[in-house]
Amino acid sequence: MDNLRHAIQSGSMHVSRRSLLAITAGAAATSGLRADTSPPAKLKVIVTGGHPGDPECGCGGTIARYTALGHDAALLYLNHGQGYCNGERDGNRCGEIRTAEAHKACQILKARPLFAGQYDGHSVVDTEHYAAFGKLLDAENPDILFAQWPIDKHRDHRALSNLVLDAWLRGGKKATLLFYEVAEDTMMFAPSQYVDISAVEGQRHAACYAHLSQNPGKWYPKQAEITRFRGSVSGFGQAEAFLHHWESKPGFLP
Repeated sequence: MDNLRHAIQSGSMHVSRRSLLAITAGAAATSGLRADTSPPAKLKVIVTGGHPGDPECGCGGTIARYTALGHDAALLYLNHGQGYCNGERDGNRCGEIRTAEAHKACQILKARPLFAGQYDGHSVVDTEHYAAFGKLLDAENPDILFAQWPIDKHRDHRALSNLVLDAWLRGGKKATLLFYEVAEDTMMFAPSQYVDISAVEGQRHAACYAHLSQNPGKWYPKQAEITRFRGSVSGFGQAEAFLHHWESKPGFLP
């Protein structure tokens, strides 16, 4: 980060006002978190996502870093991905394929797979489903909770975010709540904290490519482009970016 600041100050690198603000904010958020927060012996981390592949895409490197430190991580998928696989739309067949891919990805990240039991492309957000999702999260009792950013192109992603937020609020805001981004779908995302994933990029790549039925070659390069950019504004080679809910307590990021 010091080298980046020197390049800017010396005039050898052109940075727009917007980028400079992002650099300053990112560095402050990252250094502040690490200065004020030390990890407990073991954390329970839940990373939620609308479909198998979403947590791996947006948080795969961060998950890998948590589990490498001995923390318990689970990937909670809203559905089994029944809506699409390898160009097919056979719900039963796709559900089986994508569930198996999720298990493989979790093995790579040393995490546990969990499923909320909704149907891909037909997410329901109502009183009954709020209660069911809240019960599931309460049973896990996470210390750190990740959700997709609610301003998103995909309905399932927006539904997932609403369900998580409701459960977190009704549960007394006990967990640290952070939002993440995914390639091509997330809009208007302004992160406040960053995690260096440079050393675990290969593990994230492998976890994402475990979802072969989703043609990762089409979307993973975009996600890698995003994390390279996030790294450039936070002083890392590659970084995953998060927005900390302003009413949430601080929490450890690896």
